[in-house]
Amino acid sequence: MMDSHDRSDRADKSTGGRPEAVAPPVPGSDLPVPRLARTLVLTVLLGYALLTTAGILSAGVSPAAEATGLALLLPLLALQLLHSTPTSPHTPLPRIGLTLTLQAFLTYLPLAVFHAYWATMAGYLAASFLLVLPPRAAWPLYTTVGLSTLAPPLLDGRPLVESILFPHTTLLTGLVLYGLTRLAHLTTHLHTTRGELARQAVTGERLRFARDLHDLLGFTLSAITLKSELVHQLIPTQPHRARKEIDEVLTLAGQSLTDIRKAAHGYRTMSLQQEIRTAQSMLHAADIDVDVHVELPPLTPHIDTALATTLREAVTNVLRHSNPTHCRITAVHHGEAVRLLIENDGADPAYHNTAPHSGNGLGNLRTRITAIGGRLETGHGKDGTFRLLAETPTRNAPEASADPAAEPTEIKFPPHG
Repeated sequence: MMDSHDRSDRADKSTGGRPEAVAPPVPGSDLPVPRLARTLVLTVLLGYALLTTAGILSAGVSPAAEATGLALLLPLLALQLLHSTPTSPHTPLPRIGLTLTLQAFLTYLPLAVFHAYWATMAGYLAASFLLVLPPRAAWPLYTTVGLSTLAPPLLDGRPLVESILFPHTTLLTGLVLYGLTRLAHLTTHLHTTRGELARQAVTGERLRFARDLHDLLGFTLSAITLKSELVHQLIPTQPHRARKEIDEVLTLAGQSLTDIRKAAHGYRTMSLQQEIRTAQSMLHAADIDVDVHVELPPLTPHIDTALATTLREAVTNVLRHSNPTHCRITAVHHGEAVRLLIENDGADPAYHNTAPHSGNGLGNLRTRITAIGGRLETGHGKDGTFRLLAETPTRNAPEASADPAAEPTEIKFPPHG
């Protein structure tokens, strides 16, 4: 029997380079819908600034006062844009206090000159309070700003009914600016989240495909390598048996190609019964005695595929990481569960595959088994054996956890022998 570690070393040297996967574009705020939302907010801000400009020019004050009022509009607009950015809720509190104080100063100081014509700018301040402060402080300040705009028209001698329009306009302006700004933030966040979900879906599909390729090619290539070496030994002395082994190699290659195509297109089904027969043939070709005991009910495709994948990986590990003379495969129905047990001798507890890219076969198996409500346990026995036990429900469990990180509960191995 050929040494399984030699086979493993030769297989590990056959790794090749692969092109780096292209990641989907990183979502940003330059997408059409978020850009449109921000443009709408800026348009409304400029519209209110234009109304105030018209009020300043019609207030009947001196040219110097008009120029001063128009100059004050620019820092007010800049402060409002600052408070309308998505990062403003995370701005340090001292900076928020400074910018809000400056905006309040620029809002109320010109009221002494322009009176009701400047009242529109109070809507900016009301919106800023709602955008950057916690609700418990923002809404009382928002209401206070609205009520404060009742004083200028009353000082101008306007009737009370007409004066009420100014706080109404201020409060409404604050709500409009707050609503549009929040809408722009939420739209940007929505598009960013959608892009992130798309990247996660692509990553998940890559992991699924990589896991499937590992499960498929690890077993099949080991089988093809093993049988090819056997053919090489048989050709001089047993050409008829060599021809039979070549036929099996061709069958394995064809089946591998079919499985890879299925994996590329999505979910693929496998048969545990078929994998048991393939494993027997493969182990016999390696001069390993095989003891098989199978008592199985009809299995659902997901359960059947998960157990078949487990058997395939387990047999691959037997050939690559052990030097066995005997292997036992047991697949039985036990209560409401199906148990698959693979045991082999010749396992070295201290063996560790140091080859690069040696894979994560058992981790993949634990992910698969846990996802269908099952559990997986492996361990070395005192008699030099290695055991792998997978237990799954006979049917897909609705409450099965799909969390790959979920820890399987302890399984008691059935008595050996």
